[in-house]
Amino acid sequence: MTKRLFDVALAGLGLIASSPLWLLIAAAIKLEDAGPVFFTQDRVGLKGRVFKTFKFRSMVPDAEARTGPIQASENDPRITRVGRLLRATAMDELPQLWNIFIGDMSFVGPRPLRPGEVEVRGDGTLVRLHDIPGYRERHRVRPGLTGLTQVYAPRDLSRTSKFRLDRLYLKRAGFCLDVKLIALSFWITGCGEWEARDRRVSPRRTAV
Repeated sequence: MTKRLFDVALAGLGLIASSPLWLLIAAAIKLEDAGPVFFTQDRVGLKGRVFKTFKFRSMVPDAEARTGPIQASENDPRITRVGRLLRATAMDELPQLWNIFIGDMSFVGPRPLRPGEVEVRGDGTLVRLHDIPGYRERHRVRPGLTGLTQVYAPRDLSRTSKFRLDRLYLKRAGFCLDVKLIALSFWITGCGEWEARDRRVSPRRTAV
């Protein structure tokens, strides 16, 4: 209950404080290619419930029409110029404050996954995320805007390793850890390092 009250209060404050940014971001997106401002996507949440997330669009319109649902790669040509700045600072995820406010998400927790998502291994084989150890455990809590995996894991780390970090969060979850991860997330945003392929924060410097 304390975590939920904290989420509602902080998300409400964030929605009010960031409202001028929403107008600037929307204008920048429209000026670049006149496409839609927002991008919606189904994600899996608490107890496996599917909900819609909201983001500012950072890719060209209909980016997945030809490729299907694939993860963005480094120097992905589908990402717009405005989108690169939004993704580096995580400003594209500002609309998810609404998801937090209404209870679909929390500020801190495992990253929400897409229904039916698969991982492509180095040898080209496809593995369903359902079959990776830790998948079901991570749905015992609300997914998060930030979290242990989002802050500490290199972007291209395997899902198996990311799910291990998610399980570690479940074991150590608490108010102090949540506040620490939120503070680190603000620091990464200020540095514009969310799209870095290596570690954004060293675990040796900031012991979990």
